[in-house]
Amino acid sequence: MKIIPVILSGGSGNRLWPLSRAQFPKQYLSLVGKNTMLQETILRLDGIENLSQPIIVCNKDHRFIVAEQLKQIDVVDATIILEPIARNTAPAIIASALQSLQMKNSGDDILLILSADHFIQDTKAFYQSMSVALIHAGKGKIVTFGIVPTHANTGYGYIQAEITPDEYNSTVFNIKCFKEKPDKKLAEVYLLENDKSRDNNLTLNWYWNSGMFVCQAKTLIDESSIHSGEILSKVRSSVENAIYDLDFIRLEKETFASSPSMSIDYALMEKSKNIVVVPMDAKWIDVGSWSNLYEVGKKDSSNNFIKGDVVSLETTNSYINASHHLVATIGIDNLIVVSTSDAILIASRDKSHEVKNIVDKLQLRNRDEAHSNRKVYRPWGWYDSIEIGKLFQVKRLHVNPGAKLSLQMHKKRAEHWVVVNGIATVTIGEEVSILKEGESTYIDIGVVHSLENRTNKMLEIIEVQNGVYLGEDDIIRFDDEYGRE
Repeated sequence: MKIIPVILSGGSGNRLWPLSRAQFPKQYLSLVGKNTMLQETILRLDGIENLSQPIIVCNKDHRFIVAEQLKQIDVVDATIILEPIARNTAPAIIASALQSLQMKNSGDDILLILSADHFIQDTKAFYQSMSVALIHAGKGKIVTFGIVPTHANTGYGYIQAEITPDEYNSTVFNIKCFKEKPDKKLAEVYLLENDKSRDNNLTLNWYWNSGMFVCQAKTLIDESSIHSGEILSKVRSSVENAIYDLDFIRLEKETFASSPSMSIDYALMEKSKNIVVVPMDAKWIDVGSWSNLYEVGKKDSSNNFIKGDVVSLETTNSYINASHHLVATIGIDNLIVVSTSDAILIASRDKSHEVKNIVDKLQLRNRDEAHSNRKVYRPWGWYDSIEIGKLFQVKRLHVNPGAKLSLQMHKKRAEHWVVVNGIATVTIGEEVSILKEGESTYIDIGVVHSLENRTNKMLEIIEVQNGVYLGEDDIIRFDDEYGRE
């Protein structure tokens, strides 16, 4: 029996703007340690036996980001499922189970369904709860994890365990009910009930809903056929008609898009009678806001979490993240300060959960900052738009070792390339040439061209564009090894 991790990595991460944006959301950022959240989610599974290669479900636009981050931690042969459109967690999870069975994995194999944006400090406690869950999943149960609450959090859903007198010392319980995110008063009632249970040496009744599950693939499909038949039918068709593109599996768009958009809680968990909860006390947090990150970060003597180039005076109880410029603070308290290359967020810590409202306003104003970063990742590396003006744009390009940009042409702009680091192989029309550091070339409007790094070192280019239109859609590709249109 294999344990197959299923990592849900399709979120947009608006609540961690301006670092996290739709183009490059939080799960692909290094927010706590040196690794990204996706990488940490996979790496913390190393202590689980019989672990198979993971299944990653992500947005189609993030496919090369996922592939590169898996490569960085030496994960090979992962299955990467591309959602053509976001339809919430139920279709994503069902697609993973169906794909697992289609790959001729045994129906008895166990899916370990995790989100890519969770942070867990106590891995030992995580393994202990996981070992209990795997036993019951092997018996045909769908197991969810209930996080032992530490405070009256209003950002999480809650699970009420159904505890009988002979189960006070048990490690798994039936579920009495799921509760949506409560207001502060109700959340405090739940914690008060837990406190009374502790005082009487009884098992807790209330847990945070972690959104992590363990079950056999066949169990998930059987339960979905009973409670979410329409979703199962649509997703099954999408999986059966998926397109295999390089190392990716593209779900068929039309039927997947026609599936109801629904969370796994609504679609299955709140309806099935075959679900149990295993308590987990592992210093878990769903990284859904800047205040969450402040809670888990290491503080200085003034109770500040500081990351990046920061100089502070008389600053207390604050989260300060300077990823691009120097940030200086004087006499502030209880604030969130996040600085990027093109935006700065300043918010009260107790209002940080409202950042999404800022993103909504930016979207209404058609601001690129709502969804795009200045630094844009591509399968060949990345580029940073250093300066944009009337009829010109300056970019800094980093081309990975062995990578190649598509053979392409522009109708409305010319380009001037200067090599500042590395060696470039340049194709312009029929001519192929080698450019070294300090050398440059010019590509006129309408000329077919390509750029390649044939070395084992990073290639850095400064690109100056000029023309009447400088949008990214002014690209006609003739050949692309990454399969882009």
